[in-house]
Amino acid sequence: MASSARRKRSQDSELKRERLELRVAPSAKQLIQRAMAVTGLTAGDLAYEGARRVLDEHERMVLTGADQEAFLEAVRNPPPPTAKLVAALKRHRDLLG
Repeated sequence: MASSARRKRSQDSELKRERLELRVAPSAKQLIQRAMAVTGLTAGDLAYEGARRVLDEHERMVLTGADQEAFLEAVRNPPPPTAKLVAALKRHRDLLG
C-alpha cells in the first residue's frame, strides 16, 4: 500500500482512543509482524481488517447443491401463507397502519 494511501486512510478513520491488548504465541507475533511489514498496516488495522472479513463471511449465506435448489424453489414457488401468518400481518397493519 502506498504511503499516500496510508495517510488518506488514517485521515478518514475515526480517532483511535481504545486499547486492546493480546497475548499471542511467538509464531503468531512473527506472522503479524510480517504482515505489518508487507502491508504497511498497523497491528490494530490488521486486526480490524481480519475482524471485518470474518463478520462479512459470517453474514453472507453461501448455498451449494441441494440447499441452493431448495432455496430457489421456495423463492420461485412460495408456499401459501399460514393462518398464523395472515393473522400476524393483520395485527401488524392494524397497529402500524
